[in-house]
Amino acid sequence: MSKTKAAGTSRLGRDSIGRRLGVKLFAGQKVNPGNIIIKQRGTKFLPGKNVRRGNDDSLYSVKEGIVQFRTTKKTKFNGLKRLVKIVDVIPKK
Repeated sequence: MSKTKAAGTSRLGRDSIGRRLGVKLFAGQKVNPGNIIIKQRGTKFLPGKNVRRGNDDSLYSVKEGIVQFRTTKKTKFNGLKRLVKIVDVIPKK
């Protein structure tokens, strides 16, 4: 007796769906309070002014304004420095 089924079965094809991560609102775009700016795993981008980090590490706006990205140097606990990307929301005047 055969241990596998007849033709037509496959052990492949169990790929998971994408997680829809990444930047949702880019620099210069308007944002309202609560809008998600970035969905991420870990802290690839850090929250800046008027931006908070959610439980799933996503960054969202606290105030209405314009999204802005900047890069700065941050010192780690062991004294090494690294470049970090920070997301800010600049309030409209």
